[in-house]
Amino acid sequence: MEENRKPLPDLDAAEQRIIGALIEKSKTTPDYYPMTLNGLTAACNQKTSRNPVTNYSEETITLTLDRLKSKGLAATVTGGSSRVTKWKHNLGLVYGLLPDELAVICLLLLRGPLTPGEINSNAGRLYEFDHIEEVQSVLHRLMEGDTPYVQQLEKRPGQKETRYAHLLGQQFVESDPGTIPAISSIPEDLAMRISRLEQGFEELKEMVNLLINK
Repeated sequence: MEENRKPLPDLDAAEQRIIGALIEKSKTTPDYYPMTLNGLTAACNQKTSRNPVTNYSEETITLTLDRLKSKGLAATVTGGSSRVTKWKHNLGLVYGLLPDELAVICLLLLRGPLTPGEINSNAGRLYEFDHIEEVQSVLHRLMEGDTPYVQQLEKRPGQKETRYAHLLGQQFVESDPGTIPAISSIPEDLAMRISRLEQGFEELKEMVNLLINK
């Protein structure tokens, strides 16, 4: 990542979810990316791999996409065999983010604050980290410079591991720290297998949905 960074955008909750979903699907379902409005709405409102779970309407998604487009963070794609307008993100291009950095920010946008172990376990097809130390290195890189992209959060009562959050807008605050179980509390190899199974199931559902609505 370049040291001379642009000022970060102040994204609202819907903007964060859309950018995160676009980044995720560009990696996990590249054959269906850029995304249609219908596919993007389904991706934003997934019941798993999201915190919080949302129920955005297509109207809300459309209005939010227009805001992101005006900020240069989303763009429309037309042409080819399909006449349907499709959308892609420009976050990596605008801010010069490397693939591993983009993967970390994507997870933080979609899931909220995470520990390095949770990032490593849930990265899946976004980016193949070799080990947790590589994740920590990326996090430290994202915290450097005059315009950090990530911040380290103070530990809350009962927490053993440090969590990290993105700085691209206001964070969703969990009302109950025990609501979402920490995948890092189980053996890492088992956590990786569970995460990949969950992601594979979600990707299969996403492909079926995209085929139906293509």
